[in-house]
Amino acid sequence: MIIVLKNKASKDSIDRFVNDMTLKGLNVHLSEGSEHTIIGLIGDTTAINADDLQSIEIVESVKRISEPFKQANRKMHPDDSLIKAGNITVGEGFFNVIAGPCSVESEEQIIEIAGDVKKSGASMLRGGAFKPRTSPYAFQGLHDEGIKLLIKAKKATGLPIVTEIMNLNHIDLFTDVDLIQVGARNMQNFDLLKELGKCDKPVLLKRGLANTIEEWLMSAEYIMAGGNHNIILCERGIRTFETMTRNTLDISAVPVLKSKTHLPVIIDPSHATGNSAMVAPLSKASVAAGADGLMIEVHNNPSKALCDGAQSLNPAQFESLMGEIKKRAEFENKII
Repeated sequence: MIIVLKNKASKDSIDRFVNDMTLKGLNVHLSEGSEHTIIGLIGDTTAINADDLQSIEIVESVKRISEPFKQANRKMHPDDSLIKAGNITVGEGFFNVIAGPCSVESEEQIIEIAGDVKKSGASMLRGGAFKPRTSPYAFQGLHDEGIKLLIKAKKATGLPIVTEIMNLNHIDLFTDVDLIQVGARNMQNFDLLKELGKCDKPVLLKRGLANTIEEWLMSAEYIMAGGNHNIILCERGIRTFETMTRNTLDISAVPVLKSKTHLPVIIDPSHATGNSAMVAPLSKASVAAGADGLMIEVHNNPSKALCDGAQSLNPAQFESLMGEIKKRAEFENKII
């Protein structure tokens, strides 16, 4: 349930109202926007009479939310959320590019790539330390050693780092990670999501391989219900009957999400197609669709990569693409 308050509502009267709702067993979310103050009531509101609320002096209007996701809902939080990851701001008005290899392979490799992507304009460094692979015989990552190497690359370049968590028992290893990624296969790992709701780190939540947008937003709701509202959504393609690409990039998810939620949305064109030749056109389309950023795989020698070399750009290709992205982001009045 959403309650829009009148502009003249005093802090004391708002505090009394919030206290009354809390005593009724409801969780209260307060959002102070540029034009209105909005209170969201979370929980069983069936016993709450909307007409009674409407009669309260400080209340301007009352609405019920039909969607099951409440805190992620734009109705509850009309203003776009800006998420801090290290020294980077992600959200409406900004355009950030996260770049780096699928997997951290060695100290030399990750530091070299970090320097290359930073020079080209990337704002964050990605790299997999723990790798969920379809085959148990494929390279699974360097695990905690991979995180240590990412931290070395961060110290060498100043780039905030992004890496994927697979097990809630590993969360202590992510103390120096700036943005924790939840991969597509773990989008509905609810125990992991609950644990991330208790931490103070921003979370990059990827869409599952065959999940609806509502299911995706409900996963974000799990994290927010625990108290962590710092979430960035990442569309990385969904599984369809098409075989010409690794997945099918749902570019329409961007405007849909922008209408449904206040959370930032970025696109991963590398995993969406599995083909490096398609990364550039889909990256450009993402800017036009209204995305807040991109996540692009870059490797200094894609043909020798231990993981996903076919979808990785080399540093020269990434630099060329960044030149195009900068023009388009500026055209869309986004800071890059």
